[in-house]
Amino acid sequence: MTSKQRAYLKSLASNLNPVFQVGKSSLTPELTAAIGEAFNRNELIKIAVLKNCADDPGELAEMVAGRTHSQVVQVIGKRFVLYKPDRDKPKIVLPK
Repeated sequence: MTSKQRAYLKSLASNLNPVFQVGKSSLTPELTAAIGEAFNRNELIKIAVLKNCADDPGELAEMVAGRTHSQVVQVIGKRFVLYKPDRDKPKIVLPK
């Protein structure tokens, strides 16, 4: 992903509300599966890490991205954004 494409995705993500929250129990298999299913509806997902979660948001973002085969767009504070294009009909067209 180029820096121009990443900037475009960041601009789209700025208006999104977090779809999931990672809490005290950190990243469970159920949460990972739910995030994977959410990519069937949305290509861009924002996730919030609650204060009671002891894990680093950057590490969580990389872990979720690896498990869901998505890409980390950005990590800001206790939130991160993931992108996974739809194989059949991509809704988001990235700039070249």
